[in-house]
Amino acid sequence: MKASVGVYAISVAAEMTQMEIQNLRVYERRGLVEPDRTAGGTRRYSPDDIERLHRIRQLLAAGLNLTGIALVLELESEVSRLRSDNASLRHALRE
Repeated sequence: MKASVGVYAISVAAEMTQMEIQNLRVYERRGLVEPDRTAGGTRRYSPDDIERLHRIRQLLAAGLNLTGIALVLELESEVSRLRSDNASLRHALRE
């Protein structure tokens, strides 16, 4: 789940990640990134979105396709959640 608010326009996000605007739209359609939207429907990318786009770029460079990237991102998210749960349980056991 995203922890920061969208502030960057799509053109800025594309420049920051060295990606084409149309690719960012594709990644959104495929569910790889979910930028915020203004009341008028303009995409606003958060720092978390930018970080995720950098990760997508790394995975593309490693030769993964978008389906593979979706699976990797889902698994990374699950591992992060499980590590957090594990840390919470360890902390609770120490108390």
